[in-house]
Amino acid sequence: MGKSEFREVIKHFYLKGLIPKEFKGELDEVHGTSDPAFATVYNWVNEFKRGRTSTNDEDRSGRPAEVTSSEMIDKIHDMILSDRRIKVLEIVEARGIFQGTVFSILHEKLGVKKSRQHGCRVCSQWRTKAIV
Repeated sequence: MGKSEFREVIKHFYLKGLIPKEFKGELDEVHGTSDPAFATVYNWVNEFKRGRTSTNDEDRSGRPAEVTSSEMIDKIHDMILSDRRIKVLEIVEARGIFQGTVFSILHEKLGVKKSRQHGCRVCSQWRTKAIV
C-alpha cells in the first residue's frame, strides 16, 4: 500500500471520529510493519483537522534538485575547451549550479580531470583521463 492510500485510510478513520490511538492498532494488525509510524498518523490527523482535504504531497519550497542535462554538460564542455585552465568555481559562478554538480559533470560525464604541467599547480589543465 502506498503513502497516498494510507493517508486515505487515515482520513477515513478521522472522518469516522476516531482518534489516532484507536485506529493505529488496527493499521498495525492489517498491514504489519509497512504501515506509517504513529507520529505520521498523528500528523496527518492534525492536517485533516486544520481543513486539509487532499492526501497527496504538496509541492515543496526551496531549490529544486539539479539535473545534469545534456545542455548543461555541453555548456561546461565548451567552457573547458575554450579555457583549459578554468577553475571549478568559475564554472559554478558562470552556470549558477552547485559545485558538486560541476564535479560530477566534469569527472563522471565528461571524464576529465586536472593535470599539472611540470608539477606547477597554476599551470594545471583539464585533460581527459586517458591522456593523463
